[in-house]
Amino acid sequence: MSRSKEAAGMALQRKLGNPTKNKEKAKQTNKEEVSSTPSFQESTYHFFHGPVEISSFREKLLLWYDTSKRNLPWRTMAALEQDINKRAYAVWVSEIMLQQTQVATVIDYYNKWMKRWPTLQKLAEATLEEVNEMWAGLGYYSRGKRLHEGAKKVMLSFNGQMPRTAEDLQKELPGVGRYTAGAVASIAMGQATGVVDGNVTRVLCRSRTIGADCTSPVVMEALWRLSNSLVDPSRPGDFNQALMELGATVCTPKAPRCSVCPVRMHCRSFEKVEHQMKTASNRLLGTSRLEVSPVPDIESCDYVGRCPLCLPPEENWENDLGVMNFPRKPVRKQARLERTLTCILEWEENDGEAEYLLVQRPSAGLLAGLWEFPSIVLEGKITEKKEKELLLEQLETLLDGRGNFGEIQYVGEVVHVFSHIHQTYAVYCCSLAETPGLVKKEAEDDVASSRWLTKTAFQKAAVSTAMKKIFQLYQSKESQSPKNCKGKKRKTSTDSEHNMQRSHKLKKNKQSNTGQKQLSILGIFGKSIKCEISSGP
Repeated sequence: MSRSKEAAGMALQRKLGNPTKNKEKAKQTNKEEVSSTPSFQESTYHFFHGPVEISSFREKLLLWYDTSKRNLPWRTMAALEQDINKRAYAVWVSEIMLQQTQVATVIDYYNKWMKRWPTLQKLAEATLEEVNEMWAGLGYYSRGKRLHEGAKKVMLSFNGQMPRTAEDLQKELPGVGRYTAGAVASIAMGQATGVVDGNVTRVLCRSRTIGADCTSPVVMEALWRLSNSLVDPSRPGDFNQALMELGATVCTPKAPRCSVCPVRMHCRSFEKVEHQMKTASNRLLGTSRLEVSPVPDIESCDYVGRCPLCLPPEENWENDLGVMNFPRKPVRKQARLERTLTCILEWEENDGEAEYLLVQRPSAGLLAGLWEFPSIVLEGKITEKKEKELLLEQLETLLDGRGNFGEIQYVGEVVHVFSHIHQTYAVYCCSLAETPGLVKKEAEDDVASSRWLTKTAFQKAAVSTAMKKIFQLYQSKESQSPKNCKGKKRKTSTDSEHNMQRSHKLKKNKQSNTGQKQLSILGIFGKSIKCEISSGP
Protein backbone atom coordinates (compact mmCIF):
# COMPACT_ATOMS: atom_id res chain seq x y z
CA MET A 1 0.00 0.00 0.00
CA SER A 2 1.33 3.44 -0.94
CA ARG A 3 1.86 6.07 1.68
CA SER A 4 -0.83 8.22 0.09
CA LYS A 5 -3.44 5.43 0.33
CA GLU A 6 -2.36 4.65 3.92
CA ALA A 7 -2.68 8.31 4.87
CA ALA A 8 -6.12 8.50 3.25
CA GLY A 9 -7.24 5.40 5.16
CA MET A 10 -6.02 6.81 8.45
CA ALA A 11 -7.84 10.08 7.79
CA LEU A 12 -11.06 8.22 7.02
CA GLN A 13 -10.68 6.14 10.21
CA ARG A 14 -10.15 9.29 12.27
CA LYS A 15 -13.28 10.74 10.69
CA LEU A 16 -15.43 7.66 11.29
CA GLY A 17 -13.75 6.60 14.51
CA ASN A 18 -12.78 3.15 15.77
CA PRO A 19 -15.87 0.85 15.62
CA THR A 20 -14.93 -0.93 18.85
CA LYS A 21 -14.30 2.31 20.69
CA ASN A 22 -17.52 3.74 19.26
CA LYS A 23 -19.51 0.84 20.69
CA GLU A 24 -17.85 1.24 24.12
CA LYS A 25 -18.52 4.98 24.02
CA ALA A 26 -22.17 4.35 23.11
CA LYS A 27 -22.56 1.93 26.01
CA GLN A 28 -21.00 4.43 28.40
CA THR A 29 -23.35 7.15 27.14
CA ASN A 30 -26.35 4.88 27.71
CA LYS A 31 -25.17 4.11 31.26
CA GLU A 32 -24.81 7.79 32.00
CA GLU A 33 -28.30 8.47 30.65
CA VAL A 34 -29.76 5.68 32.80
CA SER A 35 -27.92 6.78 35.94
CA SER A 36 -29.05 10.35 35.43
CA THR A 37 -32.69 9.27 35.39
CA PRO A 38 -34.12 10.25 38.79
CA SER A 39 -35.03 7.32 41.04
CA PHE A 40 -37.65 7.34 43.77
CA GLN A 41 -34.87 7.59 46.36
CA GLU A 42 -33.96 11.00 44.97
CA SER A 43 -37.50 12.32 45.50
CA THR A 44 -37.64 14.45 48.62
CA TYR A 45 -41.37 13.93 49.04
CA HIS A 46 -41.18 10.82 51.25
CA PHE A 47 -38.18 12.08 53.22
CA PHE A 48 -37.36 15.13 55.30
CA HIS A 49 -36.12 18.35 53.70
CA GLY A 50 -32.70 18.65 55.26
CA PRO A 51 -31.29 19.51 58.71
CA VAL A 52 -33.71 22.35 59.49
CA GLU A 53 -36.86 20.23 59.22
CA ILE A 54 -35.22 17.30 60.99
CA SER A 55 -34.07 19.54 63.84
CA SER A 56 -37.57 20.98 64.20
CA PHE A 57 -39.09 17.48 64.27
CA ARG A 58 -36.64 16.34 66.97
CA GLU A 59 -37.14 19.41 69.13
CA LYS A 60 -40.94 19.28 69.10
CA LEU A 61 -41.10 15.54 69.69
CA LEU A 62 -38.65 15.55 72.62
CA LEU A 63 -40.32 18.55 74.25
CA TRP A 64 -43.63 16.71 74.12
CA TYR A 65 -42.07 13.49 75.45
CA ASP A 66 -40.46 15.23 78.42
CA THR A 67 -43.85 16.46 79.59
CA SER A 68 -46.19 13.68 78.45
CA LYS A 69 -44.37 10.33 78.70
CA ARG A 70 -45.89 7.51 80.68
CA ASN A 71 -44.21 6.39 83.88
CA LEU A 72 -43.12 2.84 83.05
CA PRO A 73 -40.87 0.67 85.26
CA TRP A 74 -38.31 -0.13 82.56
CA ARG A 75 -37.91 3.55 81.76
CA THR A 76 -37.22 4.28 85.40
CA MET A 77 -34.60 1.53 85.57
CA ALA A 78 -32.97 2.69 82.34
CA ALA A 79 -32.77 6.26 83.67
CA LEU A 80 -31.52 5.47 87.18
CA GLU A 81 -29.35 2.36 86.83
CA GLN A 82 -25.66 3.24 86.59
CA ASP A 83 -24.33 -0.22 85.73
CA ILE A 84 -24.48 -0.54 81.94
CA ASN A 85 -24.97 -4.32 82.02
CA LYS A 86 -27.89 -4.12 84.44
CA ARG A 87 -29.34 -1.25 82.43
CA ALA A 88 -29.03 -3.11 79.15
CA TYR A 89 -30.53 -6.25 80.70
CA ALA A 90 -33.51 -4.30 82.07
CA VAL A 91 -34.21 -2.74 78.67
CA TRP A 92 -33.71 -6.04 76.88
CA VAL A 93 -36.26 -7.82 79.07
CA SER A 94 -38.82 -5.05 78.54
CA GLU A 95 -38.37 -5.00 74.77
CA ILE A 96 -38.78 -8.77 74.47
CA MET A 97 -41.89 -8.75 76.65
CA LEU A 98 -43.41 -5.85 74.71
CA GLN A 99 -43.25 -7.70 71.41
CA GLN A 100 -46.85 -8.39 70.32
CA THR A 101 -48.05 -7.58 73.86
CA GLN A 102 -49.75 -4.51 75.29
CA VAL A 103 -47.95 -2.32 77.84
CA ALA A 104 -50.69 -2.75 80.46
CA THR A 105 -50.22 -6.54 80.35
CA VAL A 106 -46.43 -6.39 80.46
CA ILE A 107 -46.02 -4.15 83.53
CA ASP A 108 -46.97 -6.78 86.12
CA TYR A 109 -44.96 -9.52 84.40
CA TYR A 110 -41.95 -7.23 84.13
CA ASN A 111 -41.98 -6.27 87.81
CA LYS A 112 -42.24 -9.90 88.92
CA TRP A 113 -39.51 -10.97 86.51
CA MET A 114 -37.04 -8.29 87.61
CA LYS A 115 -37.76 -8.98 91.27
CA ARG A 116 -36.96 -12.65 90.81
CA TRP A 117 -34.07 -12.27 88.34
CA PRO A 118 -32.65 -8.73 88.74
CA THR A 119 -29.45 -9.53 86.81
CA LEU A 120 -28.27 -11.55 83.84
CA GLN A 121 -26.45 -13.88 86.18
CA LYS A 122 -29.58 -14.68 88.16
CA LEU A 123 -31.54 -15.42 84.98
CA ALA A 124 -28.75 -17.60 83.61
CA GLU A 125 -28.86 -19.68 86.81
CA ALA A 126 -32.60 -20.33 86.46
CA THR A 127 -34.06 -23.41 84.80
CA LEU A 128 -36.15 -23.25 81.64
CA GLU A 129 -39.07 -24.69 83.60
CA GLU A 130 -38.89 -21.74 86.02
CA VAL A 131 -38.72 -19.30 83.13
CA ASN A 132 -41.75 -20.90 81.47
CA GLU A 133 -43.68 -20.74 84.73
CA MET A 134 -42.92 -17.03 85.08
CA TRP A 135 -43.85 -16.40 81.43
CA ALA A 136 -47.10 -18.41 81.57
CA GLY A 137 -50.01 -16.36 80.26
CA LEU A 138 -47.87 -13.77 78.47
CA GLY A 139 -47.99 -15.62 75.15
CA TYR A 140 -45.39 -16.25 72.44
CA TYR A 141 -43.48 -18.48 74.84
CA SER A 142 -40.36 -18.78 72.71
CA ARG A 143 -39.53 -15.22 73.79
CA GLY A 144 -38.85 -16.30 77.37
CA LYS A 145 -36.77 -19.21 76.17
CA ARG A 146 -34.66 -16.91 73.97
CA LEU A 147 -34.09 -14.52 76.87
CA HIS A 148 -32.91 -17.40 79.02
CA GLU A 149 -30.60 -18.69 76.28
CA GLY A 150 -29.25 -15.19 75.70
CA ALA A 151 -28.50 -14.66 79.39
CA LYS A 152 -26.59 -17.92 79.56
CA LYS A 153 -24.62 -17.03 76.45
CA VAL A 154 -23.64 -13.61 77.83
CA MET A 155 -22.42 -15.22 81.05
CA LEU A 156 -20.52 -18.03 79.34
CA SER A 157 -19.19 -16.35 76.19
CA PHE A 158 -18.84 -12.70 77.21
CA ASN A 159 -18.06 -12.99 80.92
CA GLY A 160 -21.31 -11.27 81.83
CA GLN A 161 -20.68 -8.24 79.62
CA MET A 162 -23.51 -7.31 77.26
CA PRO A 163 -22.50 -6.55 73.64
CA ARG A 164 -22.17 -2.79 73.27
CA THR A 165 -23.53 -2.05 69.79
CA ALA A 166 -26.74 -2.78 67.92
CA GLU A 167 -24.78 -4.78 65.35
CA ASP A 168 -23.21 -7.03 67.99
CA LEU A 169 -26.45 -7.42 69.94
CA GLN A 170 -28.23 -8.62 66.83
CA LYS A 171 -25.37 -10.89 65.84
CA GLU A 172 -24.70 -12.51 69.21
CA LEU A 173 -27.98 -12.79 71.12
CA PRO A 174 -30.67 -15.34 70.17
CA GLY A 175 -34.05 -13.83 69.40
CA VAL A 176 -32.67 -10.29 69.07
CA GLY A 177 -33.55 -8.73 65.73
CA ARG A 178 -32.83 -5.36 64.20
CA TYR A 179 -35.47 -3.51 66.19
CA THR A 180 -34.65 -4.98 69.62
CA ALA A 181 -30.94 -4.46 69.04
CA GLY A 182 -31.51 -0.81 68.09
CA ALA A 183 -33.75 -0.21 71.10
CA VAL A 184 -31.32 -1.70 73.62
CA ALA A 185 -28.29 -0.01 72.04
CA SER A 186 -29.91 3.44 71.92
CA ILE A 187 -31.74 3.40 75.27
CA ALA A 188 -29.19 1.58 77.40
CA MET A 189 -25.91 2.46 75.67
CA GLY A 190 -26.57 5.78 73.95
CA GLN A 191 -25.82 4.59 70.42
CA ALA A 192 -27.29 6.92 67.79
CA THR A 193 -29.26 4.30 65.91
CA GLY A 194 -32.90 4.30 64.88
CA VAL A 195 -35.68 1.80 65.58
CA VAL A 196 -38.65 0.65 63.54
CA ASP A 197 -41.52 -1.14 65.25
CA GLY A 198 -45.27 -1.05 64.64
CA ASN A 199 -45.73 2.34 66.32
CA VAL A 200 -42.79 3.93 64.51
CA THR A 201 -43.99 2.48 61.20
CA ARG A 202 -47.36 4.12 61.67
CA VAL A 203 -45.91 7.54 62.58
CA LEU A 204 -43.45 7.57 59.68
CA CYS A 205 -45.90 6.25 57.08
CA ARG A 206 -48.43 8.90 58.01
CA SER A 207 -45.97 11.76 58.29
CA ARG A 208 -44.38 10.93 54.92
CA THR A 209 -47.49 9.49 53.19
CA ILE A 210 -45.90 6.11 52.54
CA GLY A 211 -48.82 4.09 51.21
CA ALA A 212 -47.19 0.96 49.82
CA ASP A 213 -47.25 -2.33 51.75
CA CYS A 214 -45.39 -1.46 54.94
CA THR A 215 -44.09 -5.02 55.29
CA SER A 216 -42.36 -5.06 51.89
CA PRO A 217 -38.52 -4.95 51.83
CA VAL A 218 -38.47 -1.65 49.89
CA VAL A 219 -40.73 0.13 52.37
CA MET A 220 -39.02 -1.37 55.41
CA GLU A 221 -35.63 -0.20 54.18
CA ALA A 222 -37.03 3.29 53.56
CA LEU A 223 -38.45 3.37 57.09
CA TRP A 224 -35.09 2.40 58.56
CA ARG A 225 -33.40 5.13 56.52
CA LEU A 226 -35.92 7.63 57.84
CA SER A 227 -35.54 6.45 61.42
CA ASN A 228 -31.75 6.60 61.31
CA SER A 229 -31.82 10.08 59.77
CA LEU A 230 -34.20 11.39 62.44
CA VAL A 231 -32.69 9.98 65.64
CA ASP A 232 -31.25 12.70 67.87
CA PRO A 233 -27.55 11.91 68.47
CA SER A 234 -27.58 13.77 71.80
CA ARG A 235 -30.59 11.81 73.15
CA PRO A 236 -31.01 8.70 70.98
CA GLY A 237 -32.75 6.60 73.61
CA ASP A 238 -35.24 9.30 74.56
CA PHE A 239 -35.92 10.14 70.92
CA ASN A 240 -36.67 6.52 69.98
CA GLN A 241 -38.91 6.09 73.00
CA ALA A 242 -40.65 9.37 72.14
CA LEU A 243 -41.33 8.18 68.59
CA MET A 244 -42.76 4.92 69.89
CA GLU A 245 -44.74 6.74 72.59
CA LEU A 246 -46.26 9.02 69.97
CA GLY A 247 -47.48 6.03 67.99
CA ALA A 248 -48.83 4.29 71.08
CA THR A 249 -50.73 7.21 72.63
CA VAL A 250 -51.43 9.84 69.92
CA CYS A 251 -50.89 8.50 66.40
CA THR A 252 -52.92 5.39 67.18
CA PRO A 253 -54.24 2.88 64.63
CA LYS A 254 -57.80 4.06 65.16
CA ALA A 255 -59.06 7.49 66.27
CA PRO A 256 -55.66 9.25 66.10
CA ARG A 257 -55.53 12.49 68.11
CA CYS A 258 -54.05 14.74 65.45
CA SER A 259 -55.14 17.90 67.29
CA VAL A 260 -52.62 17.24 70.08
CA CYS A 261 -49.84 15.77 67.94
CA PRO A 262 -46.62 17.71 68.57
CA VAL A 263 -45.29 17.10 65.03
CA ARG A 264 -48.46 17.51 62.97
CA MET A 265 -46.88 20.41 61.08
CA HIS A 266 -44.44 17.83 59.65
CA CYS A 267 -47.19 15.33 58.79
CA ARG A 268 -48.08 15.15 55.09
CA SER A 269 -51.20 13.09 55.82
CA PHE A 270 -52.50 15.74 58.19
CA GLU A 271 -51.60 18.40 55.61
CA LYS A 272 -53.65 16.53 53.01
CA VAL A 273 -56.64 16.28 55.36
CA GLU A 274 -56.50 20.00 56.14
CA HIS A 275 -56.21 20.81 52.43
CA GLN A 276 -59.36 18.78 51.72
CA MET A 277 -61.24 20.45 54.55
CA LYS A 278 -60.30 23.90 53.32
CA THR A 279 -61.27 22.98 49.77
CA ALA A 280 -64.65 21.71 50.93
CA SER A 281 -65.12 24.82 53.06
CA ASN A 282 -64.29 27.12 50.16
CA ARG A 283 -66.76 25.32 47.93
CA LEU A 284 -69.45 25.66 50.54
CA LEU A 285 -68.72 29.35 51.11
CA GLY A 286 -68.45 29.91 47.36
CA THR A 287 -72.08 28.92 46.93
CA SER A 288 -72.93 31.88 49.15
CA ARG A 289 -70.78 34.16 47.00
CA LEU A 290 -68.54 35.00 49.93
CA GLU A 291 -64.98 36.03 49.30
CA VAL A 292 -62.65 33.24 50.42
CA SER A 293 -58.91 32.83 50.58
CA PRO A 294 -57.37 30.52 47.99
CA VAL A 295 -56.35 27.02 49.02
CA PRO A 296 -52.60 26.56 48.69
CA ASP A 297 -51.37 23.62 46.63
CA ILE A 298 -49.74 20.76 48.51
CA GLU A 299 -46.57 19.05 47.47
CA SER A 300 -46.79 15.67 45.77
CA CYS A 301 -44.34 12.95 44.78
CA ASP A 302 -42.55 13.58 41.48
CA TYR A 303 -42.81 9.92 40.49
CA VAL A 304 -46.47 9.12 41.10
CA GLY A 305 -47.41 5.88 39.37
CA ARG A 306 -43.92 4.41 39.51
CA CYS A 307 -42.82 5.23 43.05
CA PRO A 308 -42.70 2.09 45.20
CA LEU A 309 -43.45 4.13 48.34
CA CYS A 310 -46.60 5.87 47.15
CA LEU A 311 -50.13 4.68 47.66
CA PRO A 312 -50.78 2.25 44.78
CA PRO A 313 -53.02 3.73 42.04
CA GLU A 314 -55.62 1.00 42.60
CA GLU A 315 -55.87 1.98 46.27
CA ASN A 316 -57.00 5.58 46.19
CA TRP A 317 -57.03 7.93 49.15
CA GLU A 318 -60.29 7.51 51.06
CA ASN A 319 -61.60 10.78 52.46
CA ASP A 320 -63.43 9.11 55.33
CA LEU A 321 -60.21 7.56 56.63
CA GLY A 322 -58.10 10.70 56.63
CA VAL A 323 -54.64 10.02 58.08
CA MET A 324 -55.73 6.43 58.67
CA ASN A 325 -55.15 5.83 54.95
CA PHE A 326 -51.62 5.09 56.14
CA PRO A 327 -50.00 2.70 56.67
CA ARG A 328 -51.40 0.10 54.29
CA LYS A 329 -50.91 -3.50 55.32
CA PRO A 330 -51.36 -6.66 53.28
CA VAL A 331 -54.47 -8.71 53.89
CA ARG A 332 -53.62 -11.21 56.60
CA LYS A 333 -54.06 -14.85 55.82
CA GLN A 334 -56.89 -16.44 57.71
CA ALA A 335 -55.84 -18.56 60.65
CA ARG A 336 -56.15 -22.25 59.90
CA LEU A 337 -58.87 -24.13 61.74
CA GLU A 338 -57.88 -26.96 64.09
CA ARG A 339 -59.86 -29.16 66.44
CA THR A 340 -58.24 -30.79 69.45
CA LEU A 341 -59.58 -33.35 71.91
CA THR A 342 -58.57 -32.65 75.51
CA CYS A 343 -59.27 -34.69 78.60
CA ILE A 344 -58.96 -33.58 82.22
CA LEU A 345 -58.07 -36.71 84.17
CA GLU A 346 -58.67 -36.28 87.90
CA TRP A 347 -57.28 -38.43 90.71
CA GLU A 348 -58.21 -37.98 94.35
CA GLU A 349 -56.77 -39.84 97.33
CA ASN A 350 -59.14 -40.48 100.27
CA ASP A 351 -60.68 -37.04 100.58
CA GLY A 352 -57.35 -35.41 99.78
CA GLU A 353 -56.82 -32.58 97.31
CA ALA A 354 -57.60 -33.56 93.75
CA GLU A 355 -54.73 -33.84 91.27
CA TYR A 356 -54.77 -33.65 87.48
CA LEU A 357 -52.59 -35.33 84.86
CA LEU A 358 -50.55 -33.09 82.55
CA VAL A 359 -48.11 -33.94 79.78
CA GLN A 360 -45.32 -31.81 78.39
CA ARG A 361 -45.31 -30.53 74.82
CA PRO A 362 -42.29 -31.01 72.52
CA SER A 363 -39.27 -28.74 73.04
CA ALA A 364 -39.85 -27.05 69.67
CA GLY A 365 -42.86 -25.67 67.87
CA LEU A 366 -46.06 -24.12 69.19
CA LEU A 367 -46.13 -23.73 73.00
CA ALA A 368 -42.79 -25.54 73.21
CA GLY A 369 -42.07 -27.15 76.58
CA LEU A 370 -45.36 -26.12 78.20
CA TRP A 371 -47.65 -28.47 80.10
CA GLU A 372 -51.13 -29.41 78.94
CA PHE A 373 -53.93 -31.86 79.61
CA PRO A 374 -53.68 -35.01 77.45
CA SER A 375 -54.66 -33.85 73.96
CA ILE A 376 -55.09 -35.16 70.44
CA VAL A 377 -55.14 -32.96 67.32
CA LEU A 378 -57.79 -34.09 64.81
CA GLU A 379 -58.46 -33.55 61.15
CA GLY A 380 -62.06 -33.75 60.10
CA LYS A 381 -65.14 -34.56 62.14
CA ILE A 382 -65.72 -37.76 64.05
CA THR A 383 -68.50 -38.88 66.36
CA GLU A 384 -68.49 -38.19 70.10
CA LYS A 385 -68.27 -41.92 70.70
CA LYS A 386 -65.11 -42.11 68.60
CA GLU A 387 -63.65 -39.08 70.41
CA LYS A 388 -64.15 -40.80 73.75
CA GLU A 389 -62.55 -43.98 72.45
CA LEU A 390 -59.47 -42.09 71.26
CA LEU A 391 -59.10 -40.29 74.59
CA LEU A 392 -59.53 -43.46 76.61
CA GLU A 393 -56.91 -45.17 74.47
CA GLN A 394 -54.51 -42.31 75.12
CA LEU A 395 -55.13 -42.29 78.87
CA GLU A 396 -54.58 -46.03 79.07
CA THR A 397 -51.35 -45.63 77.16
CA LEU A 398 -50.20 -42.84 79.45
CA LEU A 399 -50.83 -44.96 82.55
CA ASP A 400 -49.42 -48.09 80.95
CA GLY A 401 -52.75 -49.87 81.27
CA ARG A 402 -52.84 -49.53 85.07
CA GLY A 403 -55.62 -46.96 85.26
CA ASN A 404 -59.07 -47.71 86.66
CA PHE A 405 -61.14 -45.13 84.77
CA GLY A 406 -64.61 -43.81 85.34
CA GLU A 407 -66.80 -42.86 82.43
CA ILE A 408 -65.46 -40.15 80.13
CA GLN A 409 -67.85 -37.20 80.15
CA TYR A 410 -68.21 -34.34 77.68
CA VAL A 411 -67.68 -30.91 79.29
CA GLY A 412 -67.91 -28.41 76.44
CA GLU A 413 -65.77 -26.48 73.96
CA VAL A 414 -63.14 -23.79 74.34
CA VAL A 415 -61.99 -21.61 71.45
CA HIS A 416 -58.55 -20.05 71.56
CA VAL A 417 -57.02 -18.08 68.69
CA PHE A 418 -53.26 -18.13 68.20
CA SER A 419 -51.59 -15.83 65.68
CA HIS A 420 -52.00 -18.40 62.90
CA ILE A 421 -54.34 -21.05 64.33
CA HIS A 422 -58.02 -20.89 65.27
CA GLN A 423 -58.08 -23.70 67.81
CA THR A 424 -61.23 -25.38 69.11
CA TYR A 425 -60.78 -27.67 72.10
CA ALA A 426 -63.41 -30.35 72.69
CA VAL A 427 -63.10 -30.82 76.45
CA TYR A 428 -63.82 -34.07 78.27
CA CYS A 429 -63.20 -35.17 81.84
CA CYS A 430 -62.67 -38.46 83.59
CA SER A 431 -62.00 -39.64 87.14
CA LEU A 432 -59.44 -42.20 88.14
CA ALA A 433 -59.74 -44.68 91.03
CA GLU A 434 -56.58 -45.68 92.85
CA THR A 435 -55.17 -49.00 91.70
CA PRO A 436 -52.30 -51.06 93.09
CA GLY A 437 -48.95 -49.87 91.79
CA LEU A 438 -50.20 -46.54 90.49
CA VAL A 439 -47.46 -43.94 90.89
CA LYS A 440 -49.12 -40.54 90.97
CA LYS A 441 -45.97 -38.42 91.31
CA GLU A 442 -43.76 -37.47 88.39
CA ALA A 443 -40.76 -39.56 87.49
CA GLU A 444 -37.43 -38.79 89.13
CA ASP A 445 -35.59 -38.40 85.85
CA ASP A 446 -34.06 -35.06 84.89
CA VAL A 447 -36.99 -34.18 82.65
CA ALA A 448 -40.41 -35.66 83.33
CA SER A 449 -42.85 -35.68 80.42
CA SER A 450 -45.96 -36.23 82.52
CA ARG A 451 -46.95 -35.35 86.07
CA TRP A 452 -49.83 -34.86 88.48
CA LEU A 453 -50.61 -31.36 89.73
CA THR A 454 -53.03 -29.98 92.29
CA LYS A 455 -55.22 -27.03 91.40
CA THR A 456 -52.85 -24.67 93.21
CA ALA A 457 -49.79 -26.14 91.48
CA PHE A 458 -51.56 -26.00 88.12
CA GLN A 459 -52.18 -22.25 88.47
CA LYS A 460 -48.43 -21.69 89.03
CA ALA A 461 -47.20 -24.14 86.40
CA ALA A 462 -45.98 -23.36 82.91
CA VAL A 463 -49.31 -23.86 81.18
CA SER A 464 -50.80 -21.86 78.34
CA THR A 465 -53.76 -19.50 78.54
CA ALA A 466 -55.76 -22.04 76.54
CA MET A 467 -55.24 -24.70 79.22
CA LYS A 468 -56.33 -22.24 81.91
CA LYS A 469 -59.50 -21.54 79.92
CA ILE A 470 -60.15 -25.28 79.70
CA PHE A 471 -59.65 -25.77 83.43
CA GLN A 472 -61.91 -22.81 84.17
CA LEU A 473 -64.66 -24.33 82.02
CA TYR A 474 -64.22 -27.66 83.80
CA GLN A 475 -64.49 -26.07 87.23
CA SER A 476 -67.58 -24.08 86.28
CA LYS A 477 -69.32 -27.21 85.01
CA GLU A 478 -68.20 -29.16 88.08
CA SER A 479 -69.66 -26.53 90.40
CA GLN A 480 -72.99 -26.73 88.55
CA SER A 481 -73.00 -30.51 88.51
CA PRO A 482 -70.56 -31.98 91.08
CA LYS A 483 -71.12 -35.46 89.69
CA ASN A 484 -70.18 -34.49 86.16
CA CYS A 485 -66.94 -36.47 86.30
CA LYS A 486 -67.25 -37.82 89.82
CA GLY A 487 -69.61 -40.19 91.52
CA LYS A 488 -69.90 -42.41 88.50
CA LYS A 489 -70.00 -46.11 89.08
CA ARG A 490 -66.41 -47.25 89.48
CA LYS A 491 -65.25 -50.31 87.72
CA THR A 492 -64.83 -53.41 89.83
CA SER A 493 -61.54 -55.23 90.10
CA THR A 494 -62.84 -57.59 87.41
CA ASP A 495 -63.62 -54.60 85.27
CA SER A 496 -60.12 -53.30 85.92
CA GLU A 497 -58.55 -56.55 84.75
CA HIS A 498 -60.75 -56.48 81.65
CA ASN A 499 -59.71 -52.86 81.12
CA MET A 500 -56.02 -53.79 81.25
CA GLN A 501 -56.59 -56.59 78.73
CA ARG A 502 -58.46 -54.18 76.45
CA SER A 503 -55.58 -51.71 76.75
CA HIS A 504 -53.01 -54.27 75.66
CA LYS A 505 -55.25 -55.34 72.80
CA LEU A 506 -55.60 -51.72 71.67
CA LYS A 507 -51.84 -51.28 71.69
CA LYS A 508 -51.38 -54.42 69.65
CA ASN A 509 -54.02 -53.60 67.05
CA LYS A 510 -53.73 -49.83 67.13
CA GLN A 511 -54.81 -48.16 63.95
CA SER A 512 -53.41 -44.82 62.82
CA ASN A 513 -55.89 -41.98 63.31
CA THR A 514 -55.96 -39.09 60.85
CA GLY A 515 -54.60 -35.92 62.37
CA GLN A 516 -52.91 -37.61 65.33
CA LYS A 517 -49.20 -37.28 65.75
CA GLN A 518 -46.88 -39.61 67.61
CA LEU A 519 -44.48 -38.28 70.19
CA SER A 520 -42.13 -40.13 72.49
CA ILE A 521 -42.59 -39.04 76.10
CA LEU A 522 -41.41 -40.22 79.49
CA GLY A 523 -44.26 -41.84 81.38
CA ILE A 524 -45.02 -41.32 85.01
CA PHE A 525 -43.49 -44.70 85.77
CA GLY A 526 -40.00 -43.60 84.77
CA LYS A 527 -39.75 -45.42 81.47
CA SER A 528 -40.01 -44.39 77.85
CA ILE A 529 -43.49 -44.84 76.38
CA LYS A 530 -45.42 -43.66 73.36
CA CYS A 531 -48.20 -41.15 73.72
CA GLU A 532 -50.52 -39.55 71.18
CA ILE A 533 -50.67 -35.88 72.04
CA SER A 534 -51.04 -32.61 70.22
CA SER A 535 -47.84 -31.41 68.65
CA GLY A 536 -47.04 -27.94 67.42
CA PRO A 537 -47.33 -27.04 63.76
